[in-house]
Amino acid sequence: MPLTHLRRPLTRAAVLLAAALAVVGLSACGGSDITRARLERSLPQTFANLYVQQAKLLGHQGITVRSLHPRASCDKGGPKKPDTGPGADWICQMSWQDPNVPLPDGFGKFELNVHSNDCYTAGGPSKLVGLITIADTHGTDVDNPVFEFDGCFDPHGSDKPTGVTFATTSTTPATPAAGPATLTLPTGRLSVDPRGTAPIVLICATGDGGCAGTLTATSGARTLGRTTYAVAAGKNATVALPLHGARPGARLTLRARPVIGTVQPATSTVAVARAGGSAATPGATARKPW
Repeated sequence: MPLTHLRRPLTRAAVLLAAALAVVGLSACGGSDITRARLERSLPQTFANLYVQQAKLLGHQGITVRSLHPRASCDKGGPKKPDTGPGADWICQMSWQDPNVPLPDGFGKFELNVHSNDCYTAGGPSKLVGLITIADTHGTDVDNPVFEFDGCFDPHGSDKPTGVTFATTSTTPATPAAGPATLTLPTGRLSVDPRGTAPIVLICATGDGGCAGTLTATSGARTLGRTTYAVAAGKNATVALPLHGARPGARLTLRARPVIGTVQPATSTVAVARAGGSAATPGATARKPW
């Protein structure tokens, strides 16, 4: 029999065999290691570890991985797509507990690019986690650990559903997004207590995310004191500013470096009150003493 008569049956048999082996191979491999449950377990842990680093840079006390209680609820590509596999269309809502940073909606939205090697790159809302650089306790601009970060998960870890969900719908009509809240610094005179600390009232206007950051007092080129602040939108708050070596009558410059919200203007000038003097006023129009 000529070889040309054997070629077609052999070719067809080879194709069928290859297809059968491919099906067997896919069955043996199972589904993707990248699943919603594994991301929901990995992302909060990675975020919490880095958030503690940020808290140390900002001088926030009492922030630990355990105290944050982070939780995440993830989705890939919307309700019509399965929540498995790599891609840049993963969205995770995440909540955590930090008294310095209020979460107006109860959670923040993180965008994830999940890679086929079981690792991912995540970025969160800057109004909650801060900008790409932040000012540390020395007033130096440093990289923000949680602005954008990488993480990996165990492909053999638990795939049991976490059960975490967040309410994202509302029956009220949609309203335009609010702009960032603006901080107002005090003016006038500062009263310093015997311990060398001045109570300072800060005003945070109504806006998105509240006001948080670092407040520094300087006299010329010398830094006299620094503290952090966190004020809810539409509220006032008093912070204790240490003033080392501030003499009565001295004029100081207060400078705010916001992590959340804005400040307008960025600096204000105050004087250290002499004995019996009145205190500074929060904002240019306030007249009542602290």
